[in-house]
This record gives sequence, structure tokens and C-alpha cells, in this order.
Amino acid sequence: MEEQVELIGKAFVNHYYQLFDNDRLALASLYQPSSMLSFEGQKILGVNDISAKLNDLPFDQCKHVISTIDSQPSSFAGGIVVFVSGSLQLPGEEHLLRFSQMFHLIPEQQGGLFVQNDIFRLNYG
Repeated sequence: MEEQVELIGKAFVNHYYQLFDNDRLALASLYQPSSMLSFEGQKILGVNDISAKLNDLPFDQCKHVISTIDSQPSSFAGGIVVFVSGSLQLPGEEHLLRFSQMFHLIPEQQGGLFVQNDIFRLNYG
């Protein structure tokens, strides 16, 4: 079970940041109307507002470099909590931005998982 949770967490992280870096509009498919994003302390509820926030960020391109992925089963049956740390490279920027992000993944009725909770913070040194 623990190995499966780790594999699912890693696969989700790879998928999420692949979409974020290359097709940010497609991230909406990972959220539901009940989903919540905390982005640098700003709380955003629902797939439409989350999608708008992510697509209105002041940069078009970026590259995520993942350092760590920690996954645990949640108390919600079949749910998984995933914690990510890494760096974000923006075009024209010399320095990488360190970040942490947490996802609470919940199973969908038709199979698969969606992001119920998403917390993002830049880590200032």
C-alpha cells in the first residue's frame, strides 16, 4: 500500500508540473467545484477561480525542478496527501525561486483522483 501511494504521488506530481509548464489551461481538469487553492496566503475556491488564478500569473513560461516528493495516505478513503519541494525557473531570471506545494488528492467516482486542496508557497531564503 505504501509503495503504491508513493508511486501515485510521484506520477501525479510529474503530470501536474508537466501541465503547468507546458499547457497550464489543462490544469483545470485536475480540480473540482469544491477544490480550494491557497496561493501565497490567498484562498481561492472552485475550479473556475483556481484556473483563472493559475492562468493569470505574470509569466507565460516556467520550468519546475522537483527536489522532493513525500506522499501519505489520508484519512479520506483512497485519498493521498502529497508534499513537494523544488525550484521554479522563470525565463530571463538568473536565480531559481524555491517553493513548497501540498496537494490533497481525493478519488473520483468514475476513477482517478482530483485535487481537493492545494497549498503553494515560495520559500524565501
